[in-house]
Amino acid sequence: MSVETLKKELLEIEAKLMDPAITSDYKKVAELSKRYADIQRMMEQGEDDNSPREIIVEIRAGAGGDEAALFAANLFGMYKKYALAHGWEVSTIDYNQNSIGGYKHIAFEIRGKDSYKLMRYESGVHRVQRVPDTEKSGRVHTSTATIAVLPVVKETEFVIKPEELEIEFTRAGGPGGQNVNKVETAVRILHKPSGLVVFSREERSQGRNREKGMELLRSKLASMKKEEEEQKLGSDRRAQIGTGDRSEKIRTYNFPQDRITDHRIKKNWSNIESIMDGNLDDIFESFKNLG
Repeated sequence: MSVETLKKELLEIEAKLMDPAITSDYKKVAELSKRYADIQRMMEQGEDDNSPREIIVEIRAGAGGDEAALFAANLFGMYKKYALAHGWEVSTIDYNQNSIGGYKHIAFEIRGKDSYKLMRYESGVHRVQRVPDTEKSGRVHTSTATIAVLPVVKETEFVIKPEELEIEFTRAGGPGGQNVNKVETAVRILHKPSGLVVFSREERSQGRNREKGMELLRSKLASMKKEEEEQKLGSDRRAQIGTGDRSEKIRTYNFPQDRITDHRIKKNWSNIESIMDGNLDDIFESFKNLG
């Protein structure tokens, strides 16, 4: 139940408590008064229990070639370790891996309590500064990866018409395009009105890959719609912490100086290796009061 719904119910109860026909009914007044107090308590405590528990995270290598892809793989490993340590489930939807183990792109789903609440501020451009393993001269390189965190949107929440879709099934491929599955289980879905294309190939059946692909598509389209609305209306959150747009640089991981900097809240953390190993509690704690 949203905050707006609760506010509306409070106003309705206040009106009823001023109605002489109701105020003469002591039992009804007691019931309404109790409900009024319960709603106030719920609003004071926040709506955390209603926060989405299923999210889709997309990580894409940006500038920096192979080093950017390796950084994307590092970020995936960081989030996966954090998720598993907190009892969340992680399942891969799709990925494009290069020959040295980096990810040009990876999309995965996380299921668990508070997953969206804690992960939502990770969307944006993440920048790494370090000496790549392949750099013989010891020169520090700067590379980037973009992250999008999307709450999973159910079919009943965002309707897509069948005629808007073009669906193809292909064989699932491994690194470098090598086929690892002779059965056509991978799915490619084109949303014709927007031109958006999604892939899902990690499940063993066509049905499950189609389900995950549609889940990814709905979440992306809903996120795009929300961003358009926020850009039109503006919001305090956008002014305070930024837009959450993928083009916005939000964080720098400086390995030579053992420092991670979040540019939105102007805060630094050391012990970068520990954080990259999934120990994100201190970072996530810094965003708890931002709403």
